Amino acid sequence: MAGKRALGRDVHIYRCSDHEHAIGGLKSNSSITIKSFLFMLDILLSPSDAYNVSLRNTDIVLHPSDQPLQAGDYDVNPISPSGRILVTEEQCILRVYSRTSTQTLAQFRNEVRARDGKCVITGVVNEEAEWDLWTGFQAAHVFPISHGILFRQSGLYECITNRAGEEDSGINSCQNGLLMQPTIHQLFDHFDISINADDNYRIVCFRRDFFGVGGRILDPACRNPNDERHVRDELLRWHFRQAVLANMRGAGEPYFEMDFPPGTDMVAEIRSGPEPGTRMETELFLRLAGIK
Repeated sequence: MAGKRALGRDVHIYRCSDHEHAIGGLKSNSSITIKSFLFMLDILLSPSDAYNVSLRNTDIVLHPSDQPLQAGDYDVNPISPSGRILVTEEQCILRVYSRTSTQTLAQFRNEVRARDGKCVITGVVNEEAEWDLWTGFQAAHVFPISHGILFRQSGLYECITNRAGEEDSGINSCQNGLLMQPTIHQLFDHFDISINADDNYRIVCFRRDFFGVGGRILDPACRNPNDERHVRDELLRWHFRQAVLANMRGAGEPYFEMDFPPGTDMVAEIRSGPEPGTRMETELFLRLAGIK
């Protein structure tokens, strides 16, 4: 629901010239280091003039380190007297929980299973893989299949090297996939957790880390550079950027209900929630993806 990402924030970000209106924030946890916070600010504030960041009421200017970020109010100060601090207007996409149940996606699912063999976020191994039993494990898309047009327009399809042909964008390549446990898959699709490929593949949690995944390192099984099937860094960077925008900018992007019990009027639930038109299009796309 709208604004829910801001609930429970204990880190608030302000322009130094305006202490009344926060431009963003997040929930601190052990996976948010000072280094990662500054890295994420460069995404949130791009493009901006050169700046530094300080914890309010102190003389402490932040410098990259692996120390956990302290809760509090942080002021962004332009280095030049005429400098401006701008919050990016870059698009953050609507994303809902993706499932890989259609026949078209069976190859994607099977290749991700064969490569990873475990939840690459938690490290839980599927010890029944030899019998082809995969209950409790799901193949997740890094870049969602519901945004295939954007996948092409952004040029990200070019990082996929095992496309079937010129007409295939590669969005269902295992290079765009990770094996996860279902709950972790939901968090990943919601941009509640992400992977910073530029910080040793550190997993960052953007909410209360009750599954204990924040600060872990993405399992090497899916990112072995000697394996042509490995997940592409370009796609991980895209997902991390989206997670920063969804969680840190303003009050954050809306949350969407995913749990529809049997008998629920799902259409009515969607229509009464945030961005109903766009979400309905997304849901229809996911259900029709396997129909030719």
